Amino acid sequence: MVDLFGGNPDNPLASIADSDGTVQLLDTTLRDGEQAHGVSLMPEEKADIARSLDRAGIGFIEAGSACTGEGERETIRRVTDLDLGATVTSFARGIQNDIDLALDCGVDGVTIVVPGSDKHIERKVGTTHDEVVETTGDLVAYAKDHDLWVEVIGEDGSRADLDFLERLMGEALDAGADRSCYADTVGHATPEKTYEYVSRLAELGPVSTHTHDDLGFGLTNAWASLHAGADLIHGTINGIGERAGNVALEEVAIALAHGYDIETLNLETVYDLAKQVSHATGVPLPPNKAVVGENAFTHESGIHTDGTLKDDAMYEPYPPELVGRERRLVLGKHAGAAGVRAALEEHDVSVSGGELKSIVERVKRLGDRDKRVTDADLLAIAEDVQGRERDRYVELLDLTAASGGGTPTASVRLRVGDKERVASGTGSGPVDAAVEAVRAALGPDANAQLDSYHVDAITGGTNAVVTVEVEMSKGDRTVTVATSDSDITLCSVEAMVEALDRLLASDRPDRDDIEPEDASLADDD
Repeated sequence: MVDLFGGNPDNPLASIADSDGTVQLLDTTLRDGEQAHGVSLMPEEKADIARSLDRAGIGFIEAGSACTGEGERETIRRVTDLDLGATVTSFARGIQNDIDLALDCGVDGVTIVVPGSDKHIERKVGTTHDEVVETTGDLVAYAKDHDLWVEVIGEDGSRADLDFLERLMGEALDAGADRSCYADTVGHATPEKTYEYVSRLAELGPVSTHTHDDLGFGLTNAWASLHAGADLIHGTINGIGERAGNVALEEVAIALAHGYDIETLNLETVYDLAKQVSHATGVPLPPNKAVVGENAFTHESGIHTDGTLKDDAMYEPYPPELVGRERRLVLGKHAGAAGVRAALEEHDVSVSGGELKSIVERVKRLGDRDKRVTDADLLAIAEDVQGRERDRYVELLDLTAASGGGTPTASVRLRVGDKERVASGTGSGPVDAAVEAVRAALGPDANAQLDSYHVDAITGGTNAVVTVEVEMSKGDRTVTVATSDSDITLCSVEAMVEALDRLLASDRPDRDDIEPEDASLADDD
């Protein structure tokens, strides 16, 4: 970490890192994460996420649970066929057949989950403590005989009798298990209890930790585990999982790197990985989420913006580039002159002191009306204050979209420079089809990237009005635009076209003579 952002404290975790000086991560996004309500990943999505996890440097990837069914086993095979550098594992219940099913998928290892608490031993499984211990030893020996990496979890371990849990994991390690795992299956434990349990297990051999966030202690309990001697942390990307979710691995990784100089993965990949998982699962990233949330590196307060412009580290614990992010200075009722001037300069707009004062006042008035001031709003205000008439380069003239029963299609008519361009597109829905039509119409001019897309309903009922906000970038320039309408397709296209017009305004390429692919040209005259 760079000293600019405060350096690192003495490393109290150094003594618990494993022998080569590292803490390892086991990602269970593809198994425990998929158990979140409403999440169902397609085989190719799981394979793509596994590739990204491997590129990020995750050491262990739990690809699924082979006992779930043939569809899940085929998905696990898709992952094992990728020949990843990570150790690919399968969840297995405490029965030999589950291990056999995992072996059939070609995994490198198994996490054998056996009942740990009295609730699970007596009421769920209907067996005895002695039988659980004996069976666990036999299963571990069987898995090791088949050259598997083996981890044993005592399910509901945080509610287990600690003496029994110690006996159970001792048997597993004696039988050849590579490690035991402390499991706070229902997010029940406090940090103090976690420390007590993991400390005892760590005396037996290598120990992992698997924490949930039902009490908001997911990350805290992971830290208590590390202090107690654990050297491998289970978690998921974005913290997705059943109920309140699992500990978020991106938070674990940055906290270890920033606070303790312990590297676990390639941090620059974190944001792209978070967006990929969010898109695949349909679980949006909360704006205030640490590390990867939209607001994590966003500054609006005039005092904070001014300080950040003077010193990047003034109001940030670490540079956003470290995790693949960029700093954002946004405008609202808390905006100050320094932030407004900086935002205008990003769009190559120079203002006098008097003009700046007027623009700041109008920005604050917009903010007072509970409105986030986008780049388009700011530039429109500046144009009005300076008495400049805007000369649009891209303008939406007409839009038609249909989705009835077949493949959604859309056609657009744009004015680009002094030409009209007409194009059509198809997509997974009318909005997607309309966006593709715009890209086709713009051709070479459409080389901008859609970085974010948000929809908010601002009225209810059959005639509900929605607001669409897009963020687009081209090179080192970024612009945000928000539009409102009762037609979400029209609203989306208008926002995208407005953003493209603003991005293209500075370079105005002389490209009217270049015909875009799949688009026709119509003369204005």
